[in-house]
Amino acid sequence: MEVTFISAFFVGLFSTVHCLGMCGGIIGALTFSLPERIRNNRWRLIPYVSAYNLGRISSYCFAGALVGALGEGIMKFLPTYGHLVLQLLASILMTGIGLYLAGWFPAFARIERIGKPVWKKLEPISQKLIPVKSPWHAYLFGAVWGWLPCGLVYTALIWSVTASSAKDGALLMLAFGAGTLPAVMVAGILTGWLTRLIRSPYVRTSAGVIIILMALGTGYLAVLHPNHNAANPELHHEHNIEK
Repeated sequence: MEVTFISAFFVGLFSTVHCLGMCGGIIGALTFSLPERIRNNRWRLIPYVSAYNLGRISSYCFAGALVGALGEGIMKFLPTYGHLVLQLLASILMTGIGLYLAGWFPAFARIERIGKPVWKKLEPISQKLIPVKSPWHAYLFGAVWGWLPCGLVYTALIWSVTASSAKDGALLMLAFGAGTLPAVMVAGILTGWLTRLIRSPYVRTSAGVIIILMALGTGYLAVLHPNHNAANPELHHEHNIEK
């Protein structure tokens, strides 16, 4: 697994604070729409929460595949260091997320306005899926909510552009989604306890600092090992001939 996939996983993992702020209420609506006999039994609740998250991550993977395929075409027209520029842009956005989670850069939330026009069309569909009546229903509910405007998802999608293929773009978003899975799964079962935990300023600051350090590390590795030859295979071939 490439370092980019690992970074995407850990960004998802340490973004618990933001994920629960965005999705905590949604997963709560899902849970409370279920019959009492299901929501009061954790074993019966797990298939519904799992299906919701599977739908959410499926949407991430679909978006990653689209953006990755687009990136494959874009890379052919970018300058030699275009790939490096996109990687650094992703690192800058990740730094913004870290500052936002730590409470030092609240204005970063404005990036989420980008997806609001699309979300206005999708939100009514999600409302028609409540109450949830089956795990399949929960999957569809999650698939719609996977398109909720989110700065973290947008950052991961920019990484997907640098993946330069539909498959790798989907895999990168799968890694990101897998990182968010533990928090959102637990939120669906232990909502009250986890909500109290993430409200701690120490937890928020720690999560933000960890993501900032990851962003700096990702940017450093991008500069240290620029993958610019991927965007210009002819240059790579010429370089090999010179050797």
